[in-house]
Amino acid sequence: MKLSFFNESGYNVRQYEKVIRNVFKTIGGKKTFNVIFVDKKEIQRINKEYRNIDKVTDVISFALIDDPEVIQTNELGDIFICVERAKEQALDYGHSEGREFAFLAVHGYLHLCGYDHQSKEEENVMFGIQENILNKAGYVRKK
Repeated sequence: MKLSFFNESGYNVRQYEKVIRNVFKTIGGKKTFNVIFVDKKEIQRINKEYRNIDKVTDVISFALIDDPEVIQTNELGDIFICVERAKEQALDYGHSEGREFAFLAVHGYLHLCGYDHQSKEEENVMFGIQENILNKAGYVRKK
């Protein structure tokens, strides 16, 4: 797995880069993608421009190729993570910031790989894979 990080948030994100790298070491493989850390204003702009939803969100993924059956490249695309929203959600859910950043990165990665959660069946598959990856990396969800 080859990850490139870009920080456009104004926050120190080194510890989150380390968490995300460690999670993806458990997956392995030759895929490459970018993780871009942004602030609330930027994620809202992206959400409005590309999804026509004018609100802050936690993570948005953009696959280079939208059809999972056609993925013939190792380059998957970009994952945008809102640092402020991730920190808020960690507090809301009562787990570490590391776990939240790991979760958002894995969630975004699975979208890049063609998984979705539009139906209950899709959600069960995607969220099952997501939890397996996070558990293997040591980011077990608190009950």
